[in-house]
Amino acid sequence: MDQTTELLSAFACDLDYEDLSPKVVHQVKRTVVDTLGCAVGGFHSEPATIARTLAGAVTSSAPSRMLGTQQYSSPDLAGFANGVMVRFLDCNDSYFSPGGGHPSDMIPAALAMGGPTGSDGRSVITAIALAYEVFCRLSDEVVIGDSGWDQGTFSIIGATCAAGKLMGLNRKQMGHAISLAIAPSLPLGVTRTGELSMWKGCATATATRAGIFAAQLAQQGMTGPNEPFEGRRGLWEQALGNSVQIPSFGKSRSSDDFRILKTTFKAYPAQIHTQCPTGIALELYPQISGADIESVLIQSYLSAVSSPATEPEKWDPKTRETADHSIPYLVASALQDGRVNASTFNEERIHDPALRTLIAKFTMEEVPDFTQRYPEEYNCRIVITDKSGNVYEAHAPYHKGHRSNPMDDGEVEAKFRGLAADVVAEAQCDRVLEQVWSLDESPNLGSLFDSMVV
Repeated sequence: MDQTTELLSAFACDLDYEDLSPKVVHQVKRTVVDTLGCAVGGFHSEPATIARTLAGAVTSSAPSRMLGTQQYSSPDLAGFANGVMVRFLDCNDSYFSPGGGHPSDMIPAALAMGGPTGSDGRSVITAIALAYEVFCRLSDEVVIGDSGWDQGTFSIIGATCAAGKLMGLNRKQMGHAISLAIAPSLPLGVTRTGELSMWKGCATATATRAGIFAAQLAQQGMTGPNEPFEGRRGLWEQALGNSVQIPSFGKSRSSDDFRILKTTFKAYPAQIHTQCPTGIALELYPQISGADIESVLIQSYLSAVSSPATEPEKWDPKTRETADHSIPYLVASALQDGRVNASTFNEERIHDPALRTLIAKFTMEEVPDFTQRYPEEYNCRIVITDKSGNVYEAHAPYHKGHRSNPMDDGEVEAKFRGLAADVVAEAQCDRVLEQVWSLDESPNLGSLFDSMVV
């Protein structure tokens, strides 16, 4: 094995529940609440229905449960179907450093493998913390998107480690599982450029599926390339064109240094860079409601303004997936409706001519100081001028849910209930929340899955 594979496989196999502080365990539970809310909210979506239909046609000697149902499938397809549900609303957590993406996309791997292995709640919590650590630590060192690749490049590694951990793989098997995940799976960044398709919300779900499959192959004795990262034509050479040194990480560091503690939750069902602009627009809404708007100036950091600047589709979105990545669309919707929720992205609203009329008055620009402060801060300033010459302005460095402006447990629960309200009854929400908050005491995942049946 090469050095990076050795590092990851050793950490994955050696991590124990006892290595997690109460703070880390609690954050895992908060994240599971947030993630399951996103899954329930995306349950009836077309991509999730497609995924469940395909997964439901498959039986397995190691059956794995699909969220929201009594149905079982193979672990890899159940992980895929559950991942599609989680990702559809684009409302699950984020990690940027400045690399990263959405680490909770890997939680379905732990859920999919936790059932067939009969794992208890503590083992699942450990697997989730492990997946986050692998994904985030790699993202700290490599901004994979700058080279044209998608975030699934690293989420597949975290998902593999989570699944392999619950399967009890040893270091050698884990190393081969990681290799078998990487070698066939370099996802293209085209997934998140231009007019976005349904696949935007499925790309990391298929990384989860491939990660589970890789762990299963390794368990059966399948071997992978010995140097998947550092070898000739390995990941670093093929994807980046240069070598990468991943700093060692392991049990010797502070237990409160786990990367899951540095993640960000979302207040709105949209891309991370839209969160601050959307929140500011909603803050300004009471002041400008009814005003005849002359112009809207949106100022932010480069990563936020670059997509609208280079992709005209973000100024005239035709799909839900493009709309939830469009700052102009989100800000216009907030200024017109005074709210942003799932209904913001229905077909009629997306194609509303009134939104295009308002968007035509928008200008976006980078503020170099904001770019310098990113990703520690997500600065955005919006300046609105009406036809009477009145100026309305607001600025924020952090959106609600950012680790410097966090949601408390009550707000995380409220988000879960809000996303689940149209799918399950309030009493059922109570049962799901009770199961998650006591996950460390659960002998298995059966009661949690039972509580979520739609």
